[in-house]
Amino acid sequence: MDRLFDVTDAISIPGTSFGEVFIQRSFARQCVLDNGTFEEVSSSLTEGTGTRIVLGDRTYFTHSSGSSLSSVAFTLSEGKRRAGLSAGSPIPKGDKPLLPLPEIREEAPFDRMRELDRMIRNLSPTVRQVSLAWSSGSRETAIAGSINPLCRLSSCSTRFSASVVVESGGALHSGRDVRAFSLPQEEFLRFNDLEDVAREAFRRALLLAEAKPCPAGVMPVVLAGAAGGTMIHEACGHSLEADIVIKDYSSFRDCLEKQVASPLVTLVDDPTLHGLYGSYPFDGEGTLSRRTVLIKDGVLKSFLTDLLSSRQGGFPVSGNGRRSSFRHPPVPRMSNTFIMNGDGDPEEIVSGVERGLLVLKMGGGEVNPTSGDFVFHVTEGYLVSRGKRLYPVRNAMLTGNGPRVLMEIDAVGNDLHFDPGVCGKSGQQVPVTDGQPTIRIRQLVVGGSEA
Repeated sequence: MDRLFDVTDAISIPGTSFGEVFIQRSFARQCVLDNGTFEEVSSSLTEGTGTRIVLGDRTYFTHSSGSSLSSVAFTLSEGKRRAGLSAGSPIPKGDKPLLPLPEIREEAPFDRMRELDRMIRNLSPTVRQVSLAWSSGSRETAIAGSINPLCRLSSCSTRFSASVVVESGGALHSGRDVRAFSLPQEEFLRFNDLEDVAREAFRRALLLAEAKPCPAGVMPVVLAGAAGGTMIHEACGHSLEADIVIKDYSSFRDCLEKQVASPLVTLVDDPTLHGLYGSYPFDGEGTLSRRTVLIKDGVLKSFLTDLLSSRQGGFPVSGNGRRSSFRHPPVPRMSNTFIMNGDGDPEEIVSGVERGLLVLKMGGGEVNPTSGDFVFHVTEGYLVSRGKRLYPVRNAMLTGNGPRVLMEIDAVGNDLHFDPGVCGKSGQQVPVTDGQPTIRIRQLVVGGSEA
């Protein structure tokens, strides 16, 4: 630990705005069971150092493998050379890693995955493929910066997913489910039944096999809590990240303290929640994590910032400067982003729909962060008529505009649900959690295969 203080002294360079050294040692393991055979069993050790120096609005970033003082000295000297700097405290020599080697003591649940494969196949003769994927990781991290105190962290994550393909009428239909938490393997298994995940994937595949074409048109749409907040993350969340706002790409630019959503909507980003996939005690710059209220009662209150965007935009530091590894500089990112609970009863929210669509699970899609326009696929949806759920539909798509959707929400339920995911931005992938209770949107364009 003492050696890390030498790194802190070295990154405090006269004439610079700020900087940090990010040191990482991580161990990851994954296995994939496909049709009863383990097609992939792998493990990897990642070790490296990334150094960032900021001069005004210019960033100089260098990374290299290794986590020793020599690795830090190399990235720091290269960064200073690129920035035209020569000042700063020297770093003592040393080839010993500054962080301990992370480890995962438990074995992957190979036997359990084989049992689940057999169980799913025995449920129905229509099953054509079963794929189960397990991954777990352990990471040691240190961040020595010129602004924040020296930080050290040991963290873990575990993820399990199931995909099932069934055949019906000569057509193939697939269902999928996933659980992921920032928890060690033992704790993950205490709170998650892998059989539930596999059965849910099978249920969704079977449901699609029985589904009817989705009617197209403009109609009310109810997003159930189980839908997990994907639309909010993609259609609205990215537009609230400060670097996008500063570049004038955001549909929420110049909207602080203005009404941007229904008064029923309060949107929060909170990386402090224990165990969620997007949680962390401090971000990739060493800033202590904190809860940020983005929208309160429909009024825009804040953006998500890192140190650089906070300075450039004059916004408060929110602790959302995230990076996927030592190879990347931090950028403003969401963590656990969700709409807060309302007081509506989910069943009553659905019963108030004369004719519309109930969405239980969202799929992928595309979003334009500048305009907020989006297109999303619906993985599991049901036609609603006179307040009753009629039948499942397939090939449903939602088309609209994120800011308009926020204003069109006329009911918010009390059944907040979280769903894990992986978010891509600037060539980086980071774990996140999206969440929402049941919400009702007055009008939305629904695309389907039945006119």
